[in-house]
Amino acid sequence: MAKPNDEGGAQTPEEFAREELRGKREAAGLTQEGLGERIFATGAYVGMMESGRRRLRPEIAKLIDRELNTGDYFFRLARAFKSKHSEYFADAAELEGLATAIYEYAPTLVPGLLQTEAYARSVIRATSPTALAERVDALVAARTERARLLSDPEAPEMWVVLHEAVLRTAVGGPAVMAAQLRHIASYARAHRIMVQVVPFSAGAHGAVGSMMTIMQFAEAPDVAYTEGPYAGQLLDYPALVARHWKSYDLARAAALSPEVSLSLVESVAEEYATCVRT
Repeated sequence: MAKPNDEGGAQTPEEFAREELRGKREAAGLTQEGLGERIFATGAYVGMMESGRRRLRPEIAKLIDRELNTGDYFFRLARAFKSKHSEYFADAAELEGLATAIYEYAPTLVPGLLQTEAYARSVIRATSPTALAERVDALVAARTERARLLSDPEAPEMWVVLHEAVLRTAVGGPAVMAAQLRHIASYARAHRIMVQVVPFSAGAHGAVGSMMTIMQFAEAPDVAYTEGPYAGQLLDYPALVARHWKSYDLARAAALSPEVSLSLVESVAEEYATCVRT
């Protein structure tokens, strides 16, 4: 995503890259739609890269270099931009900041946007037990920075469906979990997010075993994102997105109502807090 100029008005690398893309495309006599057709994308996607709403990805940059006869110019520019997030999640993290609405189903862990710093640190340390402290700190900072999206009182709209396993898995111990669940409850109590819980008693349901996020945008089609260990997939093919919507709706149908869900979240938080006190 594009960054603003610094106080002295200097151009950022991202701004330079998108202006170069626009300039060299126009010099080649191509419209956004024309370039999009050649790189197996849409004109709207090219426009989003030129406006800073989508990241210039290395694999796309290679195609652009080929069509604009620019050697490896854009590929090298794209490789120079390092995301704070894992490569497989970088595009999804970028889209979070552009979404008007985010719908999540979480089967085992609290979604990243809702994680407290202590919870995030426990998850990251558990998956990277030998990582240097500096690396863990950087990953925690990147994850908690994402949560600033929710500091906006209205956008994006967020609806989260959690499996009860998320509440019962004691990540970081009772104190961390008590604070984490109270954190989620505070957003729900403030009417900032909608939360539902699929109880263990619901058994199998339409989204069982799969983590998914669906994002909506003001001027672009819906996108789905799924993730497994060390891999993620961003999906924008309409038929696949529709199938993810169906799975998400089935998970919501199996879940407790928002009111009952919130009571359960707060009740489990109190159970953890009691463990800390005793």
